Amino acid sequence: MNIVIVGDGKVGAALTQQLSKEGHDITVIDNNAEVLTNSMELYDIMAVQGNGASLTVQKEANVGSSDLVIAATSADEINLLCCILAKKLGAPHTIARVRNPEYAEQLIFLKEELGLSMTINPERTSAREIFRILQFPTFIKRDSFAGGKVEIVELRISDKSKLHGKPLSELYETVKVQVLVCAVERGGEVTIPTGAFVLQAGDKIYVTAATNLLADLIKNLGIIPQKTKSVIIVGGSRIAIYLAIMLLHAGIRVKIVERDRATCLKLADLLPKAQIICGDGSQQTLLHSEGLEEVDAIVTLTNIDEENLIISMYAHHLGVPKAITKVNRLEYVGVFKDMGIDSVISPKSLTANEIVRYVRAMENTTGSSALTLHRIANDQVEALEFLVTGCTRHLGESLAEISLKKGILVACISRPGKLIIPKGSDHFQKGDHIIVVTTADRVIGDINDIFED
Repeated sequence: MNIVIVGDGKVGAALTQQLSKEGHDITVIDNNAEVLTNSMELYDIMAVQGNGASLTVQKEANVGSSDLVIAATSADEINLLCCILAKKLGAPHTIARVRNPEYAEQLIFLKEELGLSMTINPERTSAREIFRILQFPTFIKRDSFAGGKVEIVELRISDKSKLHGKPLSELYETVKVQVLVCAVERGGEVTIPTGAFVLQAGDKIYVTAATNLLADLIKNLGIIPQKTKSVIIVGGSRIAIYLAIMLLHAGIRVKIVERDRATCLKLADLLPKAQIICGDGSQQTLLHSEGLEEVDAIVTLTNIDEENLIISMYAHHLGVPKAITKVNRLEYVGVFKDMGIDSVISPKSLTANEIVRYVRAMENTTGSSALTLHRIANDQVEALEFLVTGCTRHLGESLAEISLKKGILVACISRPGKLIIPKGSDHFQKGDHIIVVTTADRVIGDINDIFED
């Protein structure tokens, strides 16, 4: 596909990396010549320097002949104008990154008139992800499928865990609920395991389970369930606003620490039920004075990755039960996870995943494209949700009779009124939602891509 990306910032660069890796012809538009040169050196792409909302620049980038235009600059208005112009030039699909909460309702009303195929809000998506983790803080990460009925949750196995030393074939005897370990991360290496795989302390496991069984899973593992009652948020960003609204609505006490006075006044006006602290959230004395040791969770949302990580590490050192850290650069996340910083949120990665799923759906011709796409295990594994249609091969055949490609695991079958952790005797039928797990180096755009034949 021919894809034009307007804006070579954090989100644009993440999209360029992923979509070029998947074999698409990418053209990037940006005002910054140095940034464009760097992208051309890293990836096999075309680049056009200039304003993406300019008719001349869009014509130079052959926007009218493209299959998709993604506007991901830092300005919502420019993104919307880019998409309107691209649609007028003949681009059939347009996606705009829109961050301002005030535009949300207007976009629902004007989406068709503006010619938008999709809008995405990285901040709201990130806030929703953080809120979901805080609902079950025992889990490092949670990814949702089948309309929220199924989740893949990430857990670390301690040396006192009931799972330490257990083969996966004995999993049900230990946890007493139907779940499936679909991936294991050990020493930086990720495995899609078989029943003979033996779990060890230090492993991070990715467990597929029905959402309504998560509390039972925690209980049966002997883990004392944590309940989030109070949260400190460091950094008064848009993510903080979205997150605070969700937390306050759930009855959770919220303190936001922000160093800019004007931002604090705005936060106080928007969030009258939250406590707004004007100060430097990286200062230990301030954090102590605001009761850091007594809160259930801290969420670091400043614009500086290093600051977020250091504050989270300090909170972990003090014994704060949960620390969630926003980062933009993912290169060093593995190092910090070894220091206890497990729950890491990357807005650009969340945004890129949503758009990549849409792109794969565009390529699909059978109507069996991925409904949901999540990357897990440090982006080394993809978990995808598909709808089984009349075009899906091997309907009614038992899984034992079907040959799947190497490194592919069917983790769950969601059927109306029923959730199935699959065995060899189970089968696919029309209307099923299935969750497939595979290594991220394999691109799966259609459900039929999972079969060996």
